[in-house]
Amino acid sequence: MKLIDQYFEIQKQIYNYFGYVENWRIIPIDDSRNYFWCVNDEFVRFADSKEDLFSEEENFYENVIYRQRFLNKWVYRTKDFTMICADTNTDGNKLLQIFDNSKEFDYPED
Repeated sequence: MKLIDQYFEIQKQIYNYFGYVENWRIIPIDDSRNYFWCVNDEFVRFADSKEDLFSEEENFYENVIYRQRFLNKWVYRTKDFTMICADTNTDGNKLLQIFDNSKEFDYPED
């Protein structure tokens, strides 16, 4: 089926773009380009707006950086996009979240 062939070819192109090499565990890709976001050594935080990203009411999401031991890194930066291995801490879900670099901000100091 041509559609399945296209799917795997596109997935391969995305992996090549980020320099990601799948190993041991298959992690699905998550399109998070619409979110405002920030990352530190432990977490990726993301929200629908810049205001929510830094809100005291915690109107944001926060995933743990998934440090899968078979990968040589967990944050894959390119000029325009960043792909982060993320653990949602929900039902065992791990994701390769792709963010738009134009919506990135510095992670707040505690």
